Amino acid sequence: MCNITQRSSTFSFPKICSIFWRFHHTSTSHWCSCSKTISDEKYQDPFQLGKKDLKNLYEDIKKELLVSAAELKEMCDYYFDGKGKAFRPMIVVLMARACNIHHNNSKEVQASQRSVAIIAEMIHTASLVHDDVIDDANSRRGKRTLNQIWGERKAVLAGDFILSAASVALARIGNTTIISVLTQVIEDLVRGEFLQLGSKENENERFAHYLEKTFKKTASLIANSCKAVSILGCPDPKVHEIAYQYGKNVGIAFQLIDDVLDFTSCADHLGKPTAADLKLGLATGPVLFACRQFPEMNAMIMRRFSKPGDVERARKYVLQSDGVQQTTYLAQRYCHAATREIRKLRPSPEREALVHLTEMVLMRDK
Repeated sequence: MCNITQRSSTFSFPKICSIFWRFHHTSTSHWCSCSKTISDEKYQDPFQLGKKDLKNLYEDIKKELLVSAAELKEMCDYYFDGKGKAFRPMIVVLMARACNIHHNNSKEVQASQRSVAIIAEMIHTASLVHDDVIDDANSRRGKRTLNQIWGERKAVLAGDFILSAASVALARIGNTTIISVLTQVIEDLVRGEFLQLGSKENENERFAHYLEKTFKKTASLIANSCKAVSILGCPDPKVHEIAYQYGKNVGIAFQLIDDVLDFTSCADHLGKPTAADLKLGLATGPVLFACRQFPEMNAMIMRRFSKPGDVERARKYVLQSDGVQQTTYLAQRYCHAATREIRKLRPSPEREALVHLTEMVLMRDK
């Protein structure tokens, strides 16, 4: 579990073994809560600070998706309806400002940096479309999925088209380093999907497998987008690594909380069915932690909860165990790591907003 190595720009697990076992032997009285304990400085609302740079974001995305075929246009516009939180673009523009201020006190987001924010949202949405086809999902963001309305084949093609439009926008930036950084995201998304299709017999390897999948499917996009805007705004490699590490840690924490909500939130509030991962045969953090208290779950994990009653039993075991609390605690650890990284930059409202964002990730309920 501790011997997984990657290039310096990708995810590694140097302390997962010790952290994993320490979590299991930690008294519940020592768990952190999800309250605002990370930042005691002046509150900075990330969404308010990023609002200016995200104005007309979805209109600009639709311009990138300009297509004459009416049905394809309707499909591409379906998720770009302006009702999304724009979580990833918001992080990207805040990181851009924080890095620009750190370098030369410039408070403006460059056009190329904003383009990275647009591209990040397009890649993310294309991945959702493809994920819904793979998972045969019927709801996303509180409404029917593309594959349910237009069918799997057309949904795949729509996802491909969004991804190709993002690639054209990326090429237009004209910076080969940025192209290399962001195309890594697409590779990671594919590799992450393959990782999700597999599982490990050994418990330690299984947890490392889960975290690597989490990085590639969720955190890589945030990490590499943050790195890209830092490269565009500042020549210092140390700043590039700070931006990358912040995005990596926030991204992993975000997914860990998402995995918690799959067990604790109601379907209507979440905007998609609960226990969805179990129904897909996936063992996420709460399940893997619960497995320590209920070893009989190991067999269910290896058969991917395929027998009648497996999903219901596994969900009951998770809720009876400390799996939800342990996963939340792990997410807090990643958020603390993100905070330590971003505080290496010069003070700015954007830096403090990125600190506060880690608290919002932990406190979100959908």
